[in-house]
Amino acid sequence: MDKSQLEKLHFQTQCVHGAGDLDPTTGAISYPIYQSSTFAFHNAKEGADLFAGEREGYFYTRLGNPTQRAFENEMTCLESGADALAFGSGMAAIATLIINVANSGDNIVSSDTMYGGTHCLYKDTLPGLGIEVRDVDAGDPQQIEEAIDERTKMLLIETPANPTMKIIDLSMCVDIARHHNILFAVDNTFATPYFQRPLDIGVDVVIHSATKYISGHGDVVAGVIIAKDADLIGEMRTKTLRDLGGIIAPLNAWLLLRGLKTLPVRMEQHQRNAFTIAEYLESHPKVEWVRYPGLESHPHHDIAKKQMTGYSGMLAFELKGGRKAGEQLMDAVHLITLAVSLGDIDTLMEHPASMTHHSYTEEELRDAGISTGLVRISVGLEHTGDLIADLEQALDQVPL
Repeated sequence: MDKSQLEKLHFQTQCVHGAGDLDPTTGAISYPIYQSSTFAFHNAKEGADLFAGEREGYFYTRLGNPTQRAFENEMTCLESGADALAFGSGMAAIATLIINVANSGDNIVSSDTMYGGTHCLYKDTLPGLGIEVRDVDAGDPQQIEEAIDERTKMLLIETPANPTMKIIDLSMCVDIARHHNILFAVDNTFATPYFQRPLDIGVDVVIHSATKYISGHGDVVAGVIIAKDADLIGEMRTKTLRDLGGIIAPLNAWLLLRGLKTLPVRMEQHQRNAFTIAEYLESHPKVEWVRYPGLESHPHHDIAKKQMTGYSGMLAFELKGGRKAGEQLMDAVHLITLAVSLGDIDTLMEHPASMTHHSYTEEELRDAGISTGLVRISVGLEHTGDLIADLEQALDQVPL
């Protein structure tokens, strides 16, 4: 089945068949794991042509692998892109993209609420390469406009943002990026292509930490970039990724292919469970506030309704007792797991200010809207009755 045929299918069908036809060699329905570092040439000329990029094929897994390519093809299909490139982690994907588009003396504009690992890259590594990052409130178009100058190469945001669940208007950012002729990239990890399709709105590049919902089972670390411009992906594949080597293992690519087959049913259940948990917490007398895009109380609920088809499984909240109360709650849960990461079938709870976003200074936390009492939950696939019972017994141990 070719790309044009796949694009006509519904999303659920694309998740099952988006990697393409059966394995052409064996007819295997489950795409094989090509666990090989090296591929043989038929003759010297073929080897020379492959190295020169004059023909397609595989010769060394750092530069491409059939299992990796099957995963990339499926992500290209699901995000309506022109091409995709897989990496060994989400951070490898983000770093490769930035280094590919920006040189020393250039800058990128970024939303001030980003994953803590991305923030570390901004603070600790990019300055040494001469690349400046300008943090702005990406919900304010004036701040974005004022941060862009002649050396700006890219606007990079997360929506929903990690961990505040802030929603940024993609159409507004698309207009600004086009006006200034800069690349616009969106980290779509929280929403997944099932609930949000940034490229369809006009975004240039989508990034995923595939470790999260794309895998869905907490057994893979990986990243992927999907772009509307196939040349951008080709450049990263043959230059930046080639030189930096942040490649994905064939086994991990296969695990991601397996995870994608159940993405729609998983995301529907994540959303149903998260909505139930969010409503429970919002009604609890010990809870100060809840941030879940599906709640009408969310300050950006209208934007979320406009650009998302669903609200995923992530939420944030704060207890009236602040950080101390949040820590008491996390120490008291039994079924819910205290752990970083997200998108697993298990429900995971963490404290961003001391865990995933510990690299932020107090001032940076305030600017990003990350209160020290904020608790983030990745709602899993357990029965909500059991999850609420666990939260109830834990909240009972937190004094008002």
